[in-house]
Amino acid sequence: MRKLLVALLALLLALLLALPAAYAQERKAYGQPELDQMLAPVALYPDALLSQVLMASTYPLEVVEAARWSRAHPGIQGDEAVRAVADKDWDPSVKSLLAFPALLTRMDEKLDWTRRLGDAFLAQETQVMDTVQQLRQRAQAAGNLAPDERQRVVADGRTIAIESADPRVVYVPYYDPYVVYGPWWWSAYPPVGWAPWPGYAVVRPGFWWGVGVGITSGFFFGGVDWHHRHVAVVHVNNYYVRPGYARHSGPAYKPMQTGRWQHDAWHRRGVGQRYEARRIEHRGEHRLQPMPPAFRAASPQPAPRIEARQERRVEARPEQRPQPRADSPQRQQPRIAAQPQQRVETQRAQPRVESRRGWGGGGGWREHAGRGNGRG
Repeated sequence: MRKLLVALLALLLALLLALPAAYAQERKAYGQPELDQMLAPVALYPDALLSQVLMASTYPLEVVEAARWSRAHPGIQGDEAVRAVADKDWDPSVKSLLAFPALLTRMDEKLDWTRRLGDAFLAQETQVMDTVQQLRQRAQAAGNLAPDERQRVVADGRTIAIESADPRVVYVPYYDPYVVYGPWWWSAYPPVGWAPWPGYAVVRPGFWWGVGVGITSGFFFGGVDWHHRHVAVVHVNNYYVRPGYARHSGPAYKPMQTGRWQHDAWHRRGVGQRYEARRIEHRGEHRLQPMPPAFRAASPQPAPRIEARQERRVEARPEQRPQPRADSPQRQQPRIAAQPQQRVETQRAQPRVESRRGWGGGGGWREHAGRGNGRG
């Protein structure tokens, strides 16, 4: 008996030690090799365009919808494409990428990369910003990041900013990460690579440029605050609004607020995050594991999941009620017979209280009750 107790205590101790490790593994963040891998193809974009890509990557389903719309409307880009989807309920960052159809197509084709990039940006924004700077420094050290007639490169200490030379024309570069950054340093995590885009010409080894996309001044509403290492909303123009959705009243459009960018969980459309609560099965019921505090306010669970649980409860009630009636019909008879007895007692008690003539005895009372019944 004592040996059995000692064995049980040892097993319990082993389980207690294993739970924190399993929980930490579930919440494990992306490592630096993974961040270098996923940020390699976009780290050399102009800061404004990079901010739009990072914001839009947090809404992968809307990126897919926007890419389908772009394929159905070939030849539309720039401000014209953004104005054409003013009636869509997509996030403004997703709408802005319609101005660059080739980039939006790559994000749709590499949807798993887009989702992982959005998860990393939401959970590790500071580390994502640091990784972008590290990649830019490697490209500059390799001689593959220099200003020209298409872009301006401003180095300020440990920060490298990239801006469009003309704010009304944006050039989206395509480059080979194996070339522009020098020899790749993570053999187990090769950089994400895309196929060369149609219409692009080689300017220098590993670097391609295409035709610039014309936009209006102030087209981008987002930017990067390198000092605080986060994406910010720098201004709001006329056709960038953020719809705020009520559960029953529909969309109510409101302007975006300047300052640090805030993720709108509604536009994620129920897509799971790396740290988001995940659904589990427990005794035939659907429950949700608690999510970390950082995502409780920013990532509410969508309404359809709650409605599904309510419908399941309603369907279970009629199945349980008929069974006891069919199995034991005799149990209901005494209940039915007991109800009129209580009613009769209540009716008999009323004449005794209302009697004023002083009838006494059972006979007098029955006579009064009989007269009353006859009158009725």
